[in-house]
Amino acid sequence: NRLARMHPDAAEASVIRTYLTWITELPWNERSEDQLDVAAAAAILDDDHYGLEKVKDRVLEFLAVRRLRKERAARGELSAEDVNKGPILVFTGPPGVGKTSIAQSIAKALGRKYVRIALGGARDESDIRGHRRTYIGAMPGRLIQGIRTAGTKNPVILLDEVDKLGSSYQGDPSAALLEVLDPAQNQHFTDHYMGVPFDLSEVMFIATANYPEQIPPALMDRMEVIDFSSYIEQEKLEIAKRYLLPRQLTQNGLKGNQIAFTDAALEKLISHYTREAGVRNLEREIGTVARKVARRIATGETKRAKVTDKELDRYLGQARHTPETEGKEDTVGVSTGMFYTPVGGDILFVETSISPGKGLVLTGQLGDVMKESARAALTYIKSNAERFHIDKARIDDSEIHIHVPAGAIPKEGPSAGGAMVTSLISALTGIPARHDVAMTGEMTLTGRYLPIGGLKEKVLGARRAGIKHIIMPKANESDLRDIPEHLRTSMRFHPCETVDQVLDVALVGGLKALETPRDGNAPAAPAPAKRKSTRRSPDARA
Repeated sequence: NRLARMHPDAAEASVIRTYLTWITELPWNERSEDQLDVAAAAAILDDDHYGLEKVKDRVLEFLAVRRLRKERAARGELSAEDVNKGPILVFTGPPGVGKTSIAQSIAKALGRKYVRIALGGARDESDIRGHRRTYIGAMPGRLIQGIRTAGTKNPVILLDEVDKLGSSYQGDPSAALLEVLDPAQNQHFTDHYMGVPFDLSEVMFIATANYPEQIPPALMDRMEVIDFSSYIEQEKLEIAKRYLLPRQLTQNGLKGNQIAFTDAALEKLISHYTREAGVRNLEREIGTVARKVARRIATGETKRAKVTDKELDRYLGQARHTPETEGKEDTVGVSTGMFYTPVGGDILFVETSISPGKGLVLTGQLGDVMKESARAALTYIKSNAERFHIDKARIDDSEIHIHVPAGAIPKEGPSAGGAMVTSLISALTGIPARHDVAMTGEMTLTGRYLPIGGLKEKVLGARRAGIKHIIMPKANESDLRDIPEHLRTSMRFHPCETVDQVLDVALVGGLKALETPRDGNAPAAPAPAKRKSTRRSPDARA
């Protein structure tokens, strides 16, 4: 009515016309029909992504629940509101593991429209809620804009990088998201520009974050967390063969018969040229090789090329990363631990040297918690010195130096407790530590062996290094189910509840050699090359 009474050239007329355009173009009652075929959705998810089983299971569970709700609603047992409500998911994990791309596959599997809203660096509340119409150039928030773009009221909306939201004097956008991401409130979401409530309850919201601890607790409480762990090497190999290689060949103008990568070349590319949780750098390296081959083909130097692991140096230069390998022989004072990083697991060595002097020296850029583990290990040894036949005077009158190699890399965490106590006892008693055993676990002063995190990555890193025996806390046994069966067949696991059980496996001769009196507490002779005669076989040890 106001627009009809107003002169068309009036400034207010264009403002009202724009507002009415937004009101009329919003999909108030238009929705896309969900495809509730669970088997078809599973096939789409498997085609688009390798691995990510937990995420796929969660999406298929959502579909199954939605299907059962719809059947109950058809019988009049449920209202339409209950059928349409969806979960709020947040995908957390390191960069490059497929958080954003899986959201597209979810929309495709559901048969819904897909809208991506990049929140990285957003620090204005009006980005979410829109501007009030009193301002010149006012416009709705990005949520309403996304709904209008989708053309349906039930799209899949991806809130990308929700942990990168900022705040400023214009307001806190994360606080504006509290209403949006609450299933009990978002059916009456009111944008400042629109001024009328819009129902967001049918939207499937998916958020992504690299660092969940940076998301405000009130916002985190409204979302269901699905964690994306880093890809293991076998998964990267399959992803490279199925997705990355065909894509890079197309982008670089090559046909499938013009270039061939051997599995050994891809494995070396993964382990020696990239160090990442995801696969972005791996795709870049494959693209680099493809470009160099394309140049050779374009200049007539060759018609086709086969890339082997020995030829990678020719295309990419020297290897940038050298994974650690197990020790060559049983050594006094050197034990093998395991560590976890967001880009995968690996092994580390803990070295202990005893020399005249006093005190405990810790080197290797160790963090506070790791230093505390070393002190706890020394205190445990002092309290059990008589049982282990270690002269307390020797401990008091010696400088005990513990070093963890790779000094340029900071190291932190309590999980090296087992490796610390093994290295210390080996150095003080002269009994060598086994080189084919790697261990992880936190120890206490009373000798308990406590659980740790990241076991899957640590075990796979140890397997790559050639380790055959893994000492782990008994409380972590359930984590072994995350490791595919074929990857752990060549390893033996030793779940331990006490430090005594750890020492029984980690030292040559086991606990029996440790508790046997030694002549004058002199260092034992180095282990012979053949270890079978110096310790019990693994099968004889419980």
